[in-house]
Amino acid sequence: MKQPVIRIEHASVCYRIPKERIGTFKEYAIRLIQRKISHQVFWALQDVNLEIAEGEMVGIIGQNGAGKSTLLKLIARVLRPKTGRVWVRGLVVPLLELGAGFHPELTGRENIYLNGTMLGFTRKQMDQKCPRIIEFSELGEFIDAPLRTYSTGMWARLGFALATDTKPEILILDEILSVGDEAFQRKCVERIQKYREQGATTLLVSHSMVQVQETCQRAVLLNHGHLIAAGKVRDVIKVYRKEQAS
Repeated sequence: MKQPVIRIEHASVCYRIPKERIGTFKEYAIRLIQRKISHQVFWALQDVNLEIAEGEMVGIIGQNGAGKSTLLKLIARVLRPKTGRVWVRGLVVPLLELGAGFHPELTGRENIYLNGTMLGFTRKQMDQKCPRIIEFSELGEFIDAPLRTYSTGMWARLGFALATDTKPEILILDEILSVGDEAFQRKCVERIQKYREQGATTLLVSHSMVQVQETCQRAVLLNHGHLIAAGKVRDVIKVYRKEQAS
């Protein structure tokens, strides 16, 4: 059996949310000093236990607000659990929001170099990576235009090409395969499948049950922060649809 690369044990995440809507940060700061802010606790995840093995492609499904993105952020180390523990082994590439960190006034090429620097790559390494990223993104002459002139699809193309140029050991995809045209979506899936064949572990959040069935080996169902089901894709989707119908 392959060894687990992700192990989540009794993990819970909660947020403190102000009960009243506060319009400005200044008003919030004043009321905070005066101790006039009351909060309610919202549990985004509650007592989640999950193991994912090396090389698996796992679909994470559930309605909006179920805790899917929060779970991915735990694995990506963006969040820490309030209780429990999360153990991850390997290089994680999280595609939680394509193009996060891009500067709209810089060109596509300048954003490639800027993001590469932020990720710790040298100028020489980025000189080698940049042509591959541009070729995969299919942006052509637009690569030297400011990002503010890009469409949402073009922005996503550049984000995906940049994020997946380095082979990940764990790839996290949050609804990113629904952007761009069909031809580019197929290209993205082919790259993901190639990484999977090379042993990468992939987590996919999607509202498309067809996409989950076609690409994933196993599925996980979340509902209001609770892990309801985990196992064969067909069985988990059946539970999900039964919940929706009730």
